[in-house]
Amino acid sequence: MDLLEISKNNSKKKTPFYIKMLSLFSAVRGYNILLIVIAQYLASIFIFAPEKSLKNILLDVDLYFIVLATMCVIAAGYIINNFYDFETDKINKPLKTKIDAIVDQKTKLPIYFVLNFLGFIFGLLVSWRAALFFSVYIFSIWLYSHKLKKYPLMGLFSAAVLSLLPFFAVFVYYKNFSEIIFTHAAFLFFILLIRQLAKDLESLKGDFVKNYQTIAVKYGEHFTKILISFLVILTLNPIYFLLKYPEIGGMKYYFYGSILTLIVFLLFLWFSKSKRNYVLLHWILKLLIFAGVFSLALIDTSVLIERILPS
Repeated sequence: MDLLEISKNNSKKKTPFYIKMLSLFSAVRGYNILLIVIAQYLASIFIFAPEKSLKNILLDVDLYFIVLATMCVIAAGYIINNFYDFETDKINKPLKTKIDAIVDQKTKLPIYFVLNFLGFIFGLLVSWRAALFFSVYIFSIWLYSHKLKKYPLMGLFSAAVLSLLPFFAVFVYYKNFSEIIFTHAAFLFFILLIRQLAKDLESLKGDFVKNYQTIAVKYGEHFTKILISFLVILTLNPIYFLLKYPEIGGMKYYFYGSILTLIVFLLFLWFSKSKRNYVLLHWILKLLIFAGVFSLALIDTSVLIERILPS
C-alpha cells in the first residue's frame, strides 16, 4: 500500500528514488528477466554445452554479452508492451498498473530506447550476426506489441516464439543442433502456447472492452478451453520422447510431475468460470515453467560438483 499512497500523493511531494526503482522493476518484470538469465546459464551448462567446464561457461565473455543483450531487449519489450496495453491493463491488472504508473510514460520511453541501444551494442560486441539477431528481436517485440497481439492466431504464436528467442540466441551461439534440444524446445513451445491462452482467459474482460481480438474474445471461452485441451495432449508427445532419452537424467522426475500437473490443470480448467480461477491456472503454468528452469540441474547432479571441485 505504501507504493500506491506515494503514487496518489505524487503531485504533493517528490517520489523517493527507491520507490521509482521498484516501480520500474515491476514495469520491466525484473523477476521474469532474472529467471530467463538463470535459465540461459543452466541451459548452457546442462544442455547446450555439457562438454565445457563450469568455469569456461561462467567466464565466457561472449555468452555474458548475449545474456546482457537479452536482459536489455526483454526489459525494453515489457516497457513498450505496457505502453500499448496501458488501458487494458487498467482493467485487467489495476493494482500492478498503479504501481507501474509511479514512473510515467515520458520517463519510460527514453529508457526503452536506451535499453534497446544497449542490447544492440552488447550483441555487436559478440558479432555482427548477434547484433542483427537482437535488432530483429527488438523490431519483432515492437511489432507484436503494436500490431500482432491484436490478431488471434498471430498474437498467440508470436508471443510463444518471442518467449523462446532468448534460448535460441544461446542455442545458435553453441551450435549444438541435437534432437534432444529440439524436443525440449517443442515442450516449452507448447507450454508457452497454453500459458498465453490462459492469459487470454484471465484478461478477457479488458481485451473485450478494448476490442483486442484474442482467441478468447473472438471465439469464446468454450472454444479456448478446447484448444488448450488439444495443446495439452500435444505437449504429452515431447514429454514421451524426452523420457526416452537417458541424457535427461534426474530431470525425468520433472517430466513425470509435468504430466500430473497438466492433468490437474486440465480438470480445473473445465470447472473454471471466473477470473480468479483463470489467474490460478496461469500461476500453475508459471510454477511449471519455474520448476522446469531449476530442474535442468537434475540432468546430471554430479556435474556441478565435478566442475566446481578440482580433480
